[in-house]
Amino acid sequence: MTHGRCLEYLKSLQRFGIKLGLDNIRALLGSLGNPDRRFPSALIAGTNGKGSVAAMLARILSEHGFRTGLYTSPHLVRVEERIRIGDDIIPEKGFCRALSAVREGAERLLASGGLGHPSTFFEVLTAAALAHFAEEAVDFAVLEVGMGGRFDATNAVTPLLAVITTVSLDHQKYLGRTLGEIAFEKAGIIKKGVPVVCGVRGGTALRVIRRRARELRAPIVEVFGPGTAFSTRPAKGGFKFDYDTGRSRYEFKPSLPGVHQGENAAVAIRAAEVLGRVWRPLDRRKTVEAVGRTQWEGRLEWIGLKPPVILDGAHNPEGAAALAAYVRDVVRKPVILIFDSMKDKDLRAIASFLFPLARTVILTKVSMARAAEPEEVLLRWKGRRDNILTEPDVGKALELAKRLAGGRTPILAAGSLFLVGEIKRTLSLGQP
Repeated sequence: MTHGRCLEYLKSLQRFGIKLGLDNIRALLGSLGNPDRRFPSALIAGTNGKGSVAAMLARILSEHGFRTGLYTSPHLVRVEERIRIGDDIIPEKGFCRALSAVREGAERLLASGGLGHPSTFFEVLTAAALAHFAEEAVDFAVLEVGMGGRFDATNAVTPLLAVITTVSLDHQKYLGRTLGEIAFEKAGIIKKGVPVVCGVRGGTALRVIRRRARELRAPIVEVFGPGTAFSTRPAKGGFKFDYDTGRSRYEFKPSLPGVHQGENAAVAIRAAEVLGRVWRPLDRRKTVEAVGRTQWEGRLEWIGLKPPVILDGAHNPEGAAALAAYVRDVVRKPVILIFDSMKDKDLRAIASFLFPLARTVILTKVSMARAAEPEEVLLRWKGRRDNILTEPDVGKALELAKRLAGGRTPILAAGSLFLVGEIKRTLSLGQP
């Protein structure tokens, strides 16, 4: 397939929506010769932070000289962003080669009755990523779970290490209405005897994860558990962190801003420490250096314009709370907020964290059926409205924000990673 046909094929799969389950992806991988079995991997789940932890862990392994694959979702500008080796996004030829192989396998299986339903967008991309990593003979792959864990396509892999970053309310339609139910889904990535690194701090969610780990005799390492110490202190342009794992002490300043990224870095560091015992020795100094060099687009990303534009997904209440804390602690002034969110999100809770930060709120809408209309956001918002404007076109919303900012007030775009992607495309700052 040409690159254009590859993109058309993927777009055609979106009509099948989200179908959680492992039978299809296992059949697909089997048709490809089970590429996932040709390299060790780490599987990373969590409500928030899993993409950042995945990026940090991949950078740690790359800094040690290992050829490291990284599979994440969603993408911001180009779908190929989801599949990387080291710093390199999968090239168009490699992307189309892997995708063509997966399509052929999927069509054969569908014709023979080997699939329970047509392959979904995420199943096909997951299989393509694993096929590419096998073809390129990676030393290790870091795989970010798409949604939940137990029935996510990535969970067809048996990893060397499982990681669960955080658990909070999100995707309740698919994962359950309570923290315990959601934690159970995320704990579904735990495999028999496979160590699990857990960044969850106490409560029902941690109890659920501990119980599942005991059932499967999987050693559990609690990042912030007994015998550890984690602290934050102000530093120029952000924060520094001290973390004592009980085995080693680390002092670090992540390149990714925000207190929450210090916590994510602690999860990545602990994951690296475990891999250093069960896989290959890893150097503490290189681990710290890698945390300070990790780049991850769309997460508190500053675009150096006048006025500055700050991009962050903040697509659920926990993420919005972390972003609000960052704006209060670091930006320290009201912003112009460009906001959009998906219909199935807790719009009122997200808005309650973000709207009070803004001098003016501009409601917009990305070009997706799942995106909430500005009028729907207004219906759910019960707070102040006299500073809220609507501009459904994202590009025009950005231009309006620039005019209102007058070259002085920072612009914040948040509420969805899809909004971040459209803003980056508008600014022509996407990956080349």
